[in-house]
Amino acid sequence: MRSEICAAAWIRCMNKADRAAVEEIVASVGNFNKAEIDCALELVDIYLQVKEQKDYRIAVCEDSESCVQGYICWGPVPLTKGSYDIYWIATHPDSQGKGFGRSLIEYVETCIEEEKGRLLFIETSSKESYDNTVRFYRHLGFTEASRIRDFYDVGDDKLIYVKRFSRQGDRFANGTMEA
Repeated sequence: MRSEICAAAWIRCMNKADRAAVEEIVASVGNFNKAEIDCALELVDIYLQVKEQKDYRIAVCEDSESCVQGYICWGPVPLTKGSYDIYWIATHPDSQGKGFGRSLIEYVETCIEEEKGRLLFIETSSKESYDNTVRFYRHLGFTEASRIRDFYDVGDDKLIYVKRFSRQGDRFANGTMEA
């Protein structure tokens, strides 16, 4: 799917040939520790190796030269109706700010709208190194729904952001409207 946001972006489902590029992106972002990188890659491997699984979906975003510049992993929240999580999103540091991440989010939102989804969640850290991430989510219309103090470590809160969709699949103007 060609992105309307970033003309150079081409979004498609991830395949096995993309794994090394995704691993390099996750490792190069700089915010993730080894355990987080391992966790991200574990979900990639489940997606690539367990075809019957329905928990994780992964898309990659290529540039005009067919090089993977970002990826996103999302899926339905178990035991809910119409709620989805974005588990991971990462864009190569050299490509940040060029629309690849936004294109990936828009792609996921379109998929969720097609499935008549209601809620899209994304979690992040409150550490200062995640300030750009928080601004990015807010810029895309996500609102802070919850903060769990000291979740990751003392002084490192878990921030949960949400974007709400109407029953018809249209995004609400703001994330505060009750579903």
